[in-house]
Amino acid sequence: MTGLKESASLTWEWLEEIACCSQTTDPDREGVTRLCASDEHGRANDKLRQWMLAAGMQVTMDNAANLIGRYPSTAPNAKMLIFGSHQDTVPNGGKYDGILGVIAPLALVHYFNQHRVEFPYHIDVIAFSDEEGTRFQSTLLGSKAISGTFDPAMLDAVDAKGITMRQALAQFGCRPELISQDAYSPEQVLGFVELHIEQGPQLEQADLPVGVVSAITGIERHTLSIKGKAGHAGTVPMNMRQDALVGAAQVIHFFDQLCKGQDDLVGVVGKIENFPNGVNVIPQQTDITIELRSPNDASRLAAREVLLAEIDRLMTTYGLGYEHALIYEQAAVTCSQDLSSMLSQATSMAGIAPVQLFSGAGHDGLAVTHLTDIAMLFMRCKDGVSHHPDEAITQADLQSALEVLQQFCLLLKGDSRCS
Repeated sequence: MTGLKESASLTWEWLEEIACCSQTTDPDREGVTRLCASDEHGRANDKLRQWMLAAGMQVTMDNAANLIGRYPSTAPNAKMLIFGSHQDTVPNGGKYDGILGVIAPLALVHYFNQHRVEFPYHIDVIAFSDEEGTRFQSTLLGSKAISGTFDPAMLDAVDAKGITMRQALAQFGCRPELISQDAYSPEQVLGFVELHIEQGPQLEQADLPVGVVSAITGIERHTLSIKGKAGHAGTVPMNMRQDALVGAAQVIHFFDQLCKGQDDLVGVVGKIENFPNGVNVIPQQTDITIELRSPNDASRLAAREVLLAEIDRLMTTYGLGYEHALIYEQAAVTCSQDLSSMLSQATSMAGIAPVQLFSGAGHDGLAVTHLTDIAMLFMRCKDGVSHHPDEAITQADLQSALEVLQQFCLLLKGDSRCS
């Protein structure tokens, strides 16, 4: 089966249309802003529901505000293949991060329905309500709900207006107290596949439209508060100073070199706060955040130990005190070898050289891996830009991605796990 050029055009049209479901209307502030359980989320769900119904799907919304379309199989005791990604965005984000992984599979199902293609399994397409955590600072709401790992304590999270997640979901038409009942049954699921823009430059550099993801990065975040002693910048001798900002600079430099020393490490010091922050005052306290990522947990944990030991040595050398805390940790997730091999085979069948690469960003698959095997397909994006209005893709690459997903579905159709 081929002929997906029209489906790529339809995907493009739908992506453009749903990008208008955004809080961002000020011409001086570009991009798409669509938060969980917002009016814009509701408008987006209305469009998705309309398109799902037109594709021959059964449509429901669960109590975590996930919109789920099912292309039903007539086979008795059919299991299900899940496609999906998140509908929400970061503030002033792009048109494709997340929503591409909803719209493209939906357009593919539309194609299957038009051509009366049947499968021995159901195809579920899920628009997850909240992956970014922008509104409530609590990530992966939707994917945790279907995976059975949702923590009810998340419902107490509060947005900038003092509205709790519980209140927002209730106002959106959900019954948040029933979220735990919406989890999928693991024995009924064949696997989860997510299409996503790469958010990096590797596919563009390789001149390839798509690539198969081998693993999703592990992430950890730290806070470091360095304590020195304030003093007059003109009167305290240099060798007698306890300059907190100098200590922070040494840590930042070391951390940068540590990450550059290994191919599977990336990191950033994203925030700095300095006190008293006077032009002629020796800094008394400098607070920084440290984020470390790797698809290899062993590398990440080893780097952490090296970093913490060096922080302790540097603070002693510079006569500074410090307080450190690990505030977040998410282990890396390895994608299913079976599903990934099938994606690679589908890539070859679509006439594309298969390559594997890891994801340096987190995705809904981090939660869904607790439910079922996962696989990811990255699609090329211009300059690797993401989380920004300049996100850009091409219709030609959309067609390539759809062809790979089509071949994947047909390969799975003949797989023994469907029997």
